[in-house]
Amino acid sequence: MNKRLRRGSAGLLAIAAAGALALSGCAGEPAKGATKGADGRIKVAFMQPPKAAMHPYSDDAFKYSRLSAAESLVRLDENASPTPLLATAWKRDGDLKWIFTLRSGVTFQDGTPFNAEAVKNTIDHASASQTPPRALKGVKLSAKVTGENEVTITSDIPDAMLPNRLASPQFSIFSRAAYGTADGSVKTIGTSTGPFKLTEINGSSTLKLDRYDGYWGDKAVAAGIDASFVPDGTARAAAIRSGEADVAETIPISQVSLLDPKAVNEVFMPRTTHIALNTKKGPFADPAVRAAARAAIDQKAIAATIYEGHADPATGILGPALPWAAELRGTIASTASPATVNGTAITLATYTDRAENPEIAVQVQAQLEAAGFKVKQDVREYANLEKEMLNGDFDAVVVSRNTMIDTGDPLSALMQDFSCDGGNNISQLCDKAIDKIFTDGLGYEPGEKRQQATMAAEAAVLQHTATIPITHERVIQGELGTWVGLERDPFERRLITEHTKPAG
Repeated sequence: MNKRLRRGSAGLLAIAAAGALALSGCAGEPAKGATKGADGRIKVAFMQPPKAAMHPYSDDAFKYSRLSAAESLVRLDENASPTPLLATAWKRDGDLKWIFTLRSGVTFQDGTPFNAEAVKNTIDHASASQTPPRALKGVKLSAKVTGENEVTITSDIPDAMLPNRLASPQFSIFSRAAYGTADGSVKTIGTSTGPFKLTEINGSSTLKLDRYDGYWGDKAVAAGIDASFVPDGTARAAAIRSGEADVAETIPISQVSLLDPKAVNEVFMPRTTHIALNTKKGPFADPAVRAAARAAIDQKAIAATIYEGHADPATGILGPALPWAAELRGTIASTASPATVNGTAITLATYTDRAENPEIAVQVQAQLEAAGFKVKQDVREYANLEKEMLNGDFDAVVVSRNTMIDTGDPLSALMQDFSCDGGNNISQLCDKAIDKIFTDGLGYEPGEKRQQATMAAEAAVLQHTATIPITHERVIQGELGTWVGLERDPFERRLITEHTKPAG
């Protein structure tokens, strides 16, 4: 269900994608000064340039997905459950095997047929790569052709989330012509199945795509897409104001008031900023001291000042980008009553890679000191802090965490952050009862039972006050108003589709 958000100090109305990935055709009239593209091409300003020369096993793969230039076997819906795309159905066969039925009548943009052999080739190449897709972390896959339009994919361990892994844009399917290069690269120009055909990659500068008229689904309305990479947020906002871009990613909060209100659209993100507390050693090894810190934090004040109202005060680890989280969340009480704090010294760390973190740390310090703590800050780049954070060298760390990365499974993210063997366990939490919740939950396929296990894990972590959620972030997407049917996707996997069309 779509929801409307009211902007904080600016008092602007914004449409937020809360319960649906797409808000197709719901944009209003073009913003003042906007002109419709007579050439039928959409101009896009991306935030981040390619990091790996548009290699599909890197994060660059999400640009292919955002531009509808490549497709995976399945796609995630608004609840992060897999839905058909190049595969029309799938079923589990025992603990290790999944059988996928493939869509018939599909051709790659180079004219070759999409079939089980092509899927096997992509899976095998990805699995054998020296830099495999991040969605493969912790599991090995192999594929076998079991019919012209059927492929059986086997994992080395039981994996209830295998379809979710294959929904990652890093598992986009390309034709055989894309592979076999001496340097291990993948030739993605004209070798995928999307409604738009990639025709040019100009380093870290631009991409060019044209409509692919042989697409298996509805033919794209737009004639093509011209994408540019504009790391500077002020420049992206200026591109919307000047009409140089029809849509721009991630408009900085400082630029919102400079844009026509109709050009500003906020989207809930599955990213939460929280304070990880060291539960193993130091002052926060005492649950009562952790409870005192929790009682001291004013999430609403931080959201209102640091984010100027463009973030939501956190009530849990999972935010409104996952609507089912709030529906399943019960009342969460700490296992301990707050201690009286008088001069307890702590070290609070954070990293500069996310611009808001140091500002949040300043407010957190002030709030904790008002409650009686004595706070020393350590603020550096993430790369220079990571080892110490994971070793438990700090008492508290302000962390920004995407809970839907890779497989789109928040349970796996929570397990990484709060289990005894979690690879990102900054809180140093190790509790056998919580680990059992994780272990049991991993056996459930996407759906209600896995969601319930996820919320049970969240509740247990918060009862231990292993972390203090602060804010759930939103991203501001700039839209000139010249095109409608742009997707406002909390998972940042879709943006322009075959149904995106001129306004009016």
